[in-house]
Amino acid sequence: MNWQPFTAVFVTVFLAEIGDKTQLATVLFAADAKASRWLVFAAAASALVLAAGIGVLVGGQLERFVSPATLKRVAGVGFIAIGLWTLLSR
Repeated sequence: MNWQPFTAVFVTVFLAEIGDKTQLATVLFAADAKASRWLVFAAAASALVLAAGIGVLVGGQLERFVSPATLKRVAGVGFIAIGLWTLLSR
């Protein structure tokens, strides 16, 4: 098994999720004294797994119509655009 794609996806997604609004929302839910920490963890983890699953399914279908190189370029431009928007919107 080639672990390079696994490592690349894991590191990319992990770094992208650190400190984002999803993690902050999870922190807020976990900070509620009435909420079970395990329930918050299970719900957040399930939501992230479902969102990733949708991404995999959509990506698998897009690959049939668009080359991987084009998808990488579009994703790269999208990340840069979001970064610029974030920097300039303040």
